[in-house]
Amino acid sequence: MASAIKWADLPNHIRLPYIEQGDSSGVPVVFLHGFAGSWRDFQCVLPHLAASIHAFALTQRGHGDASHPDTGYRLQHFAADLVAFLDILDLQKAVVAGHSMGASVALRFASDNSERAQGLVLVSPRASMRDRPGLLELWESTISKMTDPVDPGFVKTFVEHTFVRPVPEAFLQTTLHEAQKVPAHVWKSVFGSALEADLMAGLDEIRAPTLLAWGAEDATVPQADQDTIAAAIGGSQQVIYPGVGHSPHAEAPDRFAADLVAFIRKHVT
Repeated sequence: MASAIKWADLPNHIRLPYIEQGDSSGVPVVFLHGFAGSWRDFQCVLPHLAASIHAFALTQRGHGDASHPDTGYRLQHFAADLVAFLDILDLQKAVVAGHSMGASVALRFASDNSERAQGLVLVSPRASMRDRPGLLELWESTISKMTDPVDPGFVKTFVEHTFVRPVPEAFLQTTLHEAQKVPAHVWKSVFGSALEADLMAGLDEIRAPTLLAWGAEDATVPQADQDTIAAAIGGSQQVIYPGVGHSPHAEAPDRFAADLVAFIRKHVT
C-alpha cells in the first residue's frame, strides 16, 4: 500500500508532495503526471506494482498542492526539480515514468542528466506541439486568455478528453478536483512554453533503456509521435494498448503496471 503523503522541500524553495511505496532496496521509479495532474494520477497503478519497485509518485510545481510559483514553467525547470528531488532522497539514479507532459520532463531530464537516468517509461509522449493546428487554436482561443478562477467546465472537458475507457468514478472525481487546483498563470506558462519548445532536442543523446506506451485510441497524441521519438532513442521499445486513449496508466493500469515491471526486470535490473 502507498504510504502517507510526504513533502520534498527543494533548495529553490519549491515544495512538492509525493508518496512512496515498495522495497527501499528495489529499483527506484519516479512517476511524473501530465499537465493539470498530480501524484494521484497514478493511484490506479500503484496497487499493481511489484513490491520490488521502489515507487515515488510526485506532484510537480504548479500542480495540485505543490508550490505555484509565478514563473519557472519550462521543461528545464521541471527537470531541475526532479534532479533536486533525487538529491534530497539520496538517489543517484532512477527510472522515470512520465505521462504526456511528464514524459517531456523525463526526456529533458535524461538528455541533460544522462548519468542519472536508469531507464525511461514514456506514456503518450509528444514529439512536437509547435506544428499542431488544434493546439494552436486552443491556445489562441482559450488558454492564452485564461483568468482565475479557471472555468470548471473547461477543466472537466480537458480531463475527460484524456480517457476513452471508463475509469472508476472516485478516481475521475479526484482527477477533476486536482486539475481545478491549477491556476490560470500555470496553464498559460506551461502551455505557452511547450508551444515554443523543441521537444526533440537532445533525444539522440539518450542511452537509457526506454519504453514508449501509447493507447491506440489516443485523440491527443498520434502514433507518428511515438515512432519519431522511438527512432531518435536507440534501442527503445514500444507497446500499444488497443481500445485505450491518452492515459494507459489510468485506463489499463494492471496491464501498464505489468509492462513497466517486465521492462524494468529485463532491461534495468
